[in-house]
Amino acid sequence: MSLEKTSEAVREAFVLQAKYCRGLGSPFTARLCRMLGERLTADSPVGERVLGWRGNPDAMNDSVPLRLAGAVQAIAMRGTHPSLAKLYPPNPLPDKDVLWCEIQKLFVNEAGEILRWLELPPQTNEVGRSAVLMAGLLVIAAETNRPLALYEIRSSGGLNLMLDRYSFRLGTVEAGAPGSTLRLEPEWSGPALPNARAKIIRRRGVDILPLDLATASGRERLRAYIWPDQPDRHARTNAAIQIAAAVMPRIDKADAAEWTEQMIKHEPELGVARVVMHSIAFQYFPKSTQRRIGDHLARAGANARADAPLSWLRMEGVGKPKGGIPLTLTTWPGGTERELAVASAHGSWIEWH
Repeated sequence: MSLEKTSEAVREAFVLQAKYCRGLGSPFTARLCRMLGERLTADSPVGERVLGWRGNPDAMNDSVPLRLAGAVQAIAMRGTHPSLAKLYPPNPLPDKDVLWCEIQKLFVNEAGEILRWLELPPQTNEVGRSAVLMAGLLVIAAETNRPLALYEIRSSGGLNLMLDRYSFRLGTVEAGAPGSTLRLEPEWSGPALPNARAKIIRRRGVDILPLDLATASGRERLRAYIWPDQPDRHARTNAAIQIAAAVMPRIDKADAAEWTEQMIKHEPELGVARVVMHSIAFQYFPKSTQRRIGDHLARAGANARADAPLSWLRMEGVGKPKGGIPLTLTTWPGGTERELAVASAHGSWIEWH
């Protein structure tokens, strides 16, 4: 692809990301992304790297706009550039020209740091999705009457693996840990959930670049990708980090397909309901990886029994009304697939089927 075509694709990715951000309630990030898409030039090392991106820059692939926005936000959060920090929320939405002036300074003074951030994919460990996943786990627990062993794909820092340590109100049903310092109460519509308990006896996750939330750099990286004008998301994440600090879940650094093949044995595990789960992760995998995971789970599921079930719970997909993401469950034995719900990308509302 020519440099001109590449830069056009990059600018389109910024415009589309701005649209997503507006739709999900982040006017600041929307303004930042649109401005970057309009004004970036190849006159700086950062601009040259972004506009000449070698790969697919859009949100379904390399997410270049979020890489750059995350790098800028990380620097703003550090407070080492006060004139930039004062343009960020909770301050009023800044003038584009003033914001652009500060961004240009960063491209000169922090070029090396920004280029390092651009090499790594965004890390979004959205805790609000725990409410959606917990609703699915309650269905599995009610139908299998077995304790759960969780295996999460693309876990990032593992905060959604800790979901039983949070408190939930899901419609009329209370779930999780009563009195937890993190309580999730999404807007609920539709029928009631089964009144079950998700007893988790084992949890393990995988990520190609897992975050170590025991380190300051790991926590900074996670927070940098939470849009700055959404304080509720920051508060949820901070509370979850504090809860996880007591016992951090094990997150393996590995390829998702290889890990799934190693962790989910074909032999059934008696007395345990194994659950493979993920949320807004599958779209970032190559098609070959997606096929390997699906094929392996189908083969393992063929050996499942009523007393050794296997479930695949995923909050994935695009194109639903109001930007909702489907929650889909496949269960074995039988391989029955059903859409349980549609939910907001950040878990603020759930339409239960």
